[in-house]
Amino acid sequence: MEDNNHNSTSSAVIFAISSAPELPEPDVQILTSGGLRIPAHSSILAMVSPVLENIIERPLKHRSSERVIPILGVPCDAVFAFVGYLYSSRCTEEQMEKYGIHLLALSHVYLVPQLKQRCTRGVSQRLTIENVVDVLQLARLCDAPDLYLKCMKQVVAHFKDVEQTEGWKFMQNHDPWLELEILQFIDEAESRKKRTRRHREEQSLYLQISEAMECLEHICTEGCTTVGPYDVEPAKKTGPCNKYTTCQGVQLLIKHFALCKRRTNGGGCSRCRRMWQLLRLHSSICDQPDSCRVPLCRQFKLKAQQQKMTDDGKWKLLVRKVLSAKAISSLSLPKRKREEELRETMGGHVLKTFRLRS
Repeated sequence: MEDNNHNSTSSAVIFAISSAPELPEPDVQILTSGGLRIPAHSSILAMVSPVLENIIERPLKHRSSERVIPILGVPCDAVFAFVGYLYSSRCTEEQMEKYGIHLLALSHVYLVPQLKQRCTRGVSQRLTIENVVDVLQLARLCDAPDLYLKCMKQVVAHFKDVEQTEGWKFMQNHDPWLELEILQFIDEAESRKKRTRRHREEQSLYLQISEAMECLEHICTEGCTTVGPYDVEPAKKTGPCNKYTTCQGVQLLIKHFALCKRRTNGGGCSRCRRMWQLLRLHSSICDQPDSCRVPLCRQFKLKAQQQKMTDDGKWKLLVRKVLSAKAISSLSLPKRKREEELRETMGGHVLKTFRLRS
């Protein structure tokens, strides 16, 4: 049955090429591995493939000899599909399913870029755990970076299963350099995951600090459940603030800071030191110190200007990171940003101290 299909396919291609009324008589023969000959037109082959053009332009040994171009090493039907593409610029899904890797190799050898792109997409859509190592080797030989990368990612994602395949065992015995490439890629992928995870954790921390900054402005400008500006009564609501997840914690920190007897500037109580750092960080970020209602904002700003030459590099880096996180937060939460801008336009005088709700 398979031979009958093969014969019918080849006969159909040969008949279509030979009987096309708009084309002259075929003047070249393509020889396949099975000994079959496909009649073709040198002008069409040369127009589509520069490699075939060079072959066709070689002088014949004998003037009377027939020009034959051997395309060997792949199934006969793959050669028929290749020649059909050279004529029609079309490749069916059935042909891609059966001969995709052969067509990729032929498109690379004979420099047919459109077919190579089509095969790269088609083969990448048909990757399996069983064939991924074979396709990876082919992608490397055929200089197909997109397909190579997709194969590598699939190997990384299913490494334990891929290790059990015949393709992996064959590759270990015959291509140790490719095995080394795969292992290096896996190691780099793990390193990238760790860096990404660490970056996300850092960003999460900076976002929390940024939210604490916004929460501090919210408390000092509007007041919240238990803490508010000196000239504004705290809100008389018993539930937690639903604007910021850190609001309750910042309020507790402010209450402790206001009542702690060990509070000193930069020393003493660890919780008070955190509050000093929060106020200093706010001052480093605030761009309206004259109208800002957060305590000590202007004083920290003046002190920072006086100590500009000796400022801590790590502190500057922290300020930049928090500003970046604040920008990201503002982009992802435009409604909150509008509320911040509204608060910034509000008038008011500098806050002297906090009012705590008993």
